[in-house]
Amino acid sequence: MSAIPPQLIGESPEFHALLNWVSDIASLNLPVLVLGEAGTGKEMIASRLHFLSQRWEQSYHAINCAAYEPDILSDIIFGQGSQTALLDIAEGGTLFFDNIESLPSALLERLARLVEYNVYRPNDGQEDQIVDIRFVFSADPAILTLSPRRTEIFGFLDRLATDVVNIPPLRDRKADVVPLLLHFGRKSASKLGAEQFPGVTSEAMEALLAYDWPGNVRELKSVIERSTSRAFLMDEGLATPLSNMVFSPFVTAFRQKPIEDTPVVFATDPSGGGTPGPAKHAKTTDFSERVHFFERGLIDEAMTTQNHHQGKAADYLGLSYHQFRGLLRKHGLKK
Repeated sequence: MSAIPPQLIGESPEFHALLNWVSDIASLNLPVLVLGEAGTGKEMIASRLHFLSQRWEQSYHAINCAAYEPDILSDIIFGQGSQTALLDIAEGGTLFFDNIESLPSALLERLARLVEYNVYRPNDGQEDQIVDIRFVFSADPAILTLSPRRTEIFGFLDRLATDVVNIPPLRDRKADVVPLLLHFGRKSASKLGAEQFPGVTSEAMEALLAYDWPGNVRELKSVIERSTSRAFLMDEGLATPLSNMVFSPFVTAFRQKPIEDTPVVFATDPSGGGTPGPAKHAKTTDFSERVHFFERGLIDEAMTTQNHHQGKAADYLGLSYHQFRGLLRKHGLKK
């Protein structure tokens, strides 16, 4: 018996229409093509097609065609010598071929004949074998419009599948961003050991909804996990809504603050009283105390200008987050 597929998350009309169509077409014992951009969840749809079919008690197998060289993939699918063919292993169940557009024409032709006649010949030249398998294939829809092979690929896809499931990209179903955000946020908070996921600020939500999500749900998951983990480093309790959505980890996290021509000493009392402000001299001539006052003034300036956000304050001073937290401990300011 196959494992129950992961839960699909969404509440948009497009999402519900997709689920309804998958439920309908799953009941037909016919080959299906799943069209969707990278990150839309094509394998989740394929496993749902199996679980809702009459074959749900049989095995479900998936193979990523883009992950293998054609010769190796051919041996895996059709068998070679002592290697059992994947077609034999999947007998009676469902076999999902992901990224079918990456295959060369010769291998696509063999699969098309397999689907048409339910017969294959192993690579070692033995007798033809009859199979009873429900085939599901997937491809990126861009292959039908942008690829130089689009005419050829379209011909094969038309032979491989009786009907099609089209997964809309996340940019066309923005109503699903919020439930997906909450789902991934709660899972991330739980993994980090936090008691709750506090949600995000209104500004962060605007940024999430305005983004086009070229990587679709997979990219949204990464952004939420990354943003939650960074917020956790700043506040282990995740007590306040996330304000900083980290869309790309490849942007420099800590920028060096430009050095001013004239050093500024802040006449802030180390006990925390008074309003920080620039001064020409500290209240003492003792070197250690003046350094202490200066550091505390910089901390106060950074925290005040950055709305008491420790991560942004560290960024403001050109420090790493852990360096800044060390300064807070030194001055008795760490909660």
